[in-house]
Amino acid sequence: MPLSSDLNRIGEQLHALARAQRTLQELLQAVVNITGELELPAVLRRIVRTAMDLVGARYGAMGVLDQEGRLLEEFIPLGLTTKELADLEGVELPRGRGLLGHLIHHPEPLRVKDISRHPESAGFPPGHPPMRSLLGVAISVRGRIYGNLYLSERKDGQPFDRHDEGVIRALAGTAGVAIENARLYQQVQNSSEQFQRLLLPRLPDLRPFTAGAAYRPASAPAAVGGDWYDAMLLPGGACAAVIGDVVGHDLRAAADMSQIRNMLRALYYDPGAAPSTSLTRLDRIMNAALDEAPVATALLARLEPADGTWQLRWSSAGHPPPLVLLPDGRVRYLDMEPGLPLGVAPDLPRPDHCRPLPVDSTVILFTDGLVEVPGQPLDRGLDALAVTASRLVGLAPEDLCHALVAHRPGNGHDDKAVIALRTPPLTSYGSS
Repeated sequence: MPLSSDLNRIGEQLHALARAQRTLQELLQAVVNITGELELPAVLRRIVRTAMDLVGARYGAMGVLDQEGRLLEEFIPLGLTTKELADLEGVELPRGRGLLGHLIHHPEPLRVKDISRHPESAGFPPGHPPMRSLLGVAISVRGRIYGNLYLSERKDGQPFDRHDEGVIRALAGTAGVAIENARLYQQVQNSSEQFQRLLLPRLPDLRPFTAGAAYRPASAPAAVGGDWYDAMLLPGGACAAVIGDVVGHDLRAAADMSQIRNMLRALYYDPGAAPSTSLTRLDRIMNAALDEAPVATALLARLEPADGTWQLRWSSAGHPPPLVLLPDGRVRYLDMEPGLPLGVAPDLPRPDHCRPLPVDSTVILFTDGLVEVPGQPLDRGLDALAVTASRLVGLAPEDLCHALVAHRPGNGHDDKAVIALRTPPLTSYGSS
């Protein structure tokens, strides 16, 4: 009997050791998974899902506290079935009362075998799935309670034990670091986007033309880029628009973009110069004036009245072609010889192109971030953009640009810009 008792005790100890080792490996993998996310909503959901997997919980949730730390500002539940979600439709999300409130005011780990028997239990709203057990752990960020992690109902029917509590407490420490990293990432991303937008111009009053523009930064932190757009009215009733992209995704690219945009604006104000002439002059000035001339693509277009119609004149420095949206909904790329990018060979000429356009046509200029997807042919992205534009024929140019950016086929790793000009009636211009 003593020998059998010792063997049983040793077996239990070995089982506990194996469980601890297995949990440690799972916890280490969980740390890698959580810290690999940078977008805050994805981080919060990953934390909840990871906690559920670690202890085998059927339900999990993250409650984010408000600024005062008194109520739940956000509640992220996971594990509910489609039917359970439907049953809770119209029910207000928890605000932090009952047992949830207890954990807010007393942020020590909380393990409850029977929720209904706890003196601070406030019960569940109608339609809520039955839950008996609860494990709650506070998550702190920089010494301040950020929110609480709630788990309910182990899948094996057993209550949460000390081992589960220890694992989730260890996860909570990592979760705080992951949340802080995501918040810093968000701050850097917002600052980068604000900086980029400050460099981009606000479109002036271009009446009688209708115009719109949109910009979206890359998804990587601090990835300010070199995409830009600009437009202005010219003497004689013409309107010029430009789209460009400086190679690179850093502060240098953004600074170069700002310089190039300002230089080109002065050059294309000359209505007697062909678009290709303005681009060639810009290329030579860049080569002479900048310490290290960047490589950039650009497309300069000019809409002008001629012979009772509109003429689109443009020249490209290695840039994607203009996309024209006709009044009847047809779309077409004006795919001509693009010429060399800026900063490659300043003395080589670029071709000019000309195409008549009817009234109420929309000329769309865009950067490659809107159509390029790594590993896929460029034609696929161009086709997708054209299809999207054809479905949005009735939108105003401003709304059209934002919709195109939102429906982009790109993957978010490159910034993107788009500008659109719509030709007005020719009544105020006469016949020439």
